[in-house]
Amino acid sequence: MARRPRLVHVTTIPFTLWVFLRDQVRYLAGQGFEVHALSSPGPHAEAFASATGVPTHAVPMHRGVSPLGDFRSILAVRRRLRAIRPHIVHAHTPKAGWVGMVAARLARVQVRVYHLHGLRHLTCSGVARTLVRRSEIASCSLAHRVLCVGRSLRDAALADRLCAADKISVPAAGSIAGVDSAARFNPAQYPADERTRQRAALGLPADADVLGFIGRIVRDKGIGELACAWRTLRDTHPRARLLLVGPLESEDAAPPSALAALRADDRVRFAGEVRDPAPLYRAMDLVVLPTYREGFPVVPLEAAAMRLPVVASRCVGCVDAVQDGVTGTLVPVGDAEGLARALSAYLADPDLRERHGRAGRERVEADFRPDRVFAAQVSEYRALLGRLAARAHGRTESRGCD
Repeated sequence: MARRPRLVHVTTIPFTLWVFLRDQVRYLAGQGFEVHALSSPGPHAEAFASATGVPTHAVPMHRGVSPLGDFRSILAVRRRLRAIRPHIVHAHTPKAGWVGMVAARLARVQVRVYHLHGLRHLTCSGVARTLVRRSEIASCSLAHRVLCVGRSLRDAALADRLCAADKISVPAAGSIAGVDSAARFNPAQYPADERTRQRAALGLPADADVLGFIGRIVRDKGIGELACAWRTLRDTHPRARLLLVGPLESEDAAPPSALAALRADDRVRFAGEVRDPAPLYRAMDLVVLPTYREGFPVVPLEAAAMRLPVVASRCVGCVDAVQDGVTGTLVPVGDAEGLARALSAYLADPDLRERHGRAGRERVEADFRPDRVFAAQVSEYRALLGRLAARAHGRTESRGCD
């Protein structure tokens, strides 16, 4: 095996590279790996390559169901892999998992890793659900190792019979990259007036109780339930304001009536997509994530690192990211009334917000440091490479005995 193992990360969209893998690839380079990245083209891919110095190869991939498009992507990825000649291919998310694992097998890559970030088919229906689930099974089958971003996700994958139990694991305590609680998501690192400054820039009163949502503004993230809960909260908590941070997307679009009601409300602010949301947490008093499904959501960990409590759905992923009654509150999926009650409890009790926010930061510092997550993934790589070397050595000895 080469002294400098060559690793290719494969993702469907370049945003995944920029958000989740930017710091990890630097760590990998320091551990002696030669790292490449492969993703659909876009500004985030260019920013990732510029920030990290990692060769980033552009291959178009469709997130939706597209058999012909997938076939073309597989052929294109295989060509790239044959040119790069990696020792390891590590693919992320359903579409890149399917395309990356098939292409890596065709290119005869000897170590293939598939990383489950979530189970998209859980919120699909009909033919789409069947196709996505079968692609997950195929990706897991073609991989030598399947990694999960969270323990509840591993449990769900096993219950859905996607993968054999001895093949699937969760590095460290979970998440894809941990959270930089020492610097980027550390409230102590910000100037004393950062809270006031951020609120002024967003048009929020300095003395408001600000409820924040960060994520894609789509149906799956529970925007309909959030709009319904907000209708109750705005009447019972006159100082409350709602801040929505993230892009509006046409795929799985949020309910039009919910969006119209939120846009018409002068106590709601839409900040749009923000490249670095870290400073915006300073404008918030608590964070909400009424999502239908997750793998391991990063927003609750970021919020916790910033000493903010989180109200989230009791679903796969969120049950790993939020400790119910300790760092936040979990409510049933789709329960707008329960969501309103949980948010109201925090809006009415600053001491509860402080207590759960403090506990959340302590947990992130203890369990979700990036170096801990990265080291666990490197251990997985080295174990796989070690087994490969042992097999090669065994074959050499066998030939020597003939």
